[in-house]
Amino acid sequence: MSGWDALPQPVGTAKYDFPAPADWPDGDAVIRGGDLEPSTLVAAYRRGLFPMIAEAPDPALIWWSPDPRAILPLDQLRVTRSLRRSARRFEIRVDTRFGDVIASCANPARPRGWITADFIDAYTTLHTLGWAHSVEVFDRNGALAGGLYGVRVGKLFAGESMFHAERDASKVALMALVDLMSASGMTLLDVQWTSRHLESLGVVETPRARYLELLADAVSQD
Repeated sequence: MSGWDALPQPVGTAKYDFPAPADWPDGDAVIRGGDLEPSTLVAAYRRGLFPMIAEAPDPALIWWSPDPRAILPLDQLRVTRSLRRSARRFEIRVDTRFGDVIASCANPARPRGWITADFIDAYTTLHTLGWAHSVEVFDRNGALAGGLYGVRVGKLFAGESMFHAERDASKVALMALVDLMSASGMTLLDVQWTSRHLESLGVVETPRARYLELLADAVSQD
């Protein structure tokens, strides 16, 4: 499917140096500062970190590693009969509308929005280089009904955000991602933090130390 299985382009060595896990402070926020260059982002995901802007009054770039970490075991996705029926209404595509997906996820009308123009530019560049991917859901009229995007490093997919314009569309995107990962021999689907909605789909929490073990195995296949 599109560039999903193509080898990503090299990004070089990050100029920004992340601390080792043994030196991380307590809490989810690990370190602030740095940049959103492709080399920095890929290095961060390999280390179990991801960037978000802190909320006002100090909107700094923060690198996070939640403890516990939310993951979706690929064999534990909960799919109801009604969701399977909903899925038949949609068409799935991969990496054909990345820009539209991330723009929809960044809609300022959404609560707790954190995807700034700088993030859109950074992840669009990662997509061009073959590291970031989108799963897109289209309705029967060909309109983009939902989707998700994230970063693939080896056997890891780090989910960043999802959206829906029609009922169940984001869930269908997640179903498609799990199928795609399973078919590609991937092992770790990271969703950062959990929620009741994600728990209803099979997302579980795991201690940070265990997540880093799973991550090390996943990215060693990069």
